[in-house]
Amino acid sequence: MKILYIHQYFKTPEEGGAIRSWHIASGMVQAGHEVHLITSHNKPEQITRLINGITVTYLPIAYDNAFGFFKRTISFLRFILSSYSCAKKIGGVDLCYATSTPITVGFVSLLLKRNKNIPYIFEVRDLWPEAPIQMGVIKNSLLKYFLFKLEKNIYSHAKKIIALSPSMKDSIVKMCPAKEVVVIPNMSDCAFFQYKEKNESLEKKIGIDGNFVVSYIGSAGLSNNLTYLVDIIDYCKKIKNTDLFFVIQAAGSELNYIQDEIKKINYPFVKFIPYSNKQGVKEVLNISDAVYISFDSKPILQTNSPNKFFDALAAGRMVIVNTEGWLKDIIEKEGLGFYANPKIPQDFIDKIQPYINDKTRLHASQNNARRVAEDYFSTDILVAKVIETIC
Repeated sequence: MKILYIHQYFKTPEEGGAIRSWHIASGMVQAGHEVHLITSHNKPEQITRLINGITVTYLPIAYDNAFGFFKRTISFLRFILSSYSCAKKIGGVDLCYATSTPITVGFVSLLLKRNKNIPYIFEVRDLWPEAPIQMGVIKNSLLKYFLFKLEKNIYSHAKKIIALSPSMKDSIVKMCPAKEVVVIPNMSDCAFFQYKEKNESLEKKIGIDGNFVVSYIGSAGLSNNLTYLVDIIDYCKKIKNTDLFFVIQAAGSELNYIQDEIKKINYPFVKFIPYSNKQGVKEVLNISDAVYISFDSKPILQTNSPNKFFDALAAGRMVIVNTEGWLKDIIEKEGLGFYANPKIPQDFIDKIQPYINDKTRLHASQNNARRVAEDYFSTDILVAKVIETIC
């Protein structure tokens, strides 16, 4: 089968960032399919490369997490026009696999179905436009109406829909009750990430001296609301906590603000690590005891399926979340860590202290994390489920 894969923000393991599409497209190739992937990059020219058997076309459409609403909108619209024009030139396509965000990627697949009769699978990575509406990014009533109508049209005309969490599926089914929706969360790369004892030389390089390390890895955007982590660090300073060491490896529009706020606190046990590729993430996970997953306290963000949660599981690290919802349910059911109320910093300290005091308890949660990664979220299992869904 010849598959056209559309993902505006495609990344490889060498680049860093979310590499779900790299795993899925590679799995499609290994299953015997021919894959042409259309994406974008911040370079001035269009280029096509063969990556791991995938023919990848990079369109020259700049995008950055720090862009404001207007610049983002321009980027989305340019990608619609350019990717549709590019897709029309690829002959003999049997199926289009389109992944959000943004939801405008789905509009490209909708156009291809209407004008080229190409069926499509639509993968929902977050509930757009509801997410930016709840975050206050989209306020215009007419624009909201248009985007919700677009969302319903994309869902309605898809051959199947893949949702990244059960709560995403529930929302989609409410909108399109007759549509087949398959839940395939983000993935744990259990071959790349392994549980290993901490690297002492790396600990010394960072300045860790027997502390319990909590890391934050990933985006530093509005939706992540890392001020919750700032509040925890501020509380640690106030109570003169010397047990905890925080490592932050992040990139995004709010990073400079977060760095400035933490600098004001002057808590000595915080280290910022440059945002990195998969190997850099692996190193930070190695020296971590626990991983903090942060999102703003908006109901829609409880549906998220964050990559670093699954990386942490694969690396056998305890996980702490600050949102209720399906991730909290998994953590509590499987004994992977705990939920900490983001608005009460003391809750974090009270709940983490037993793990600091009792290494047996910590190791149990870490072992559970690796077990859950292998049994439920491994790349091999979930990529195979995607291939089964598209066939």
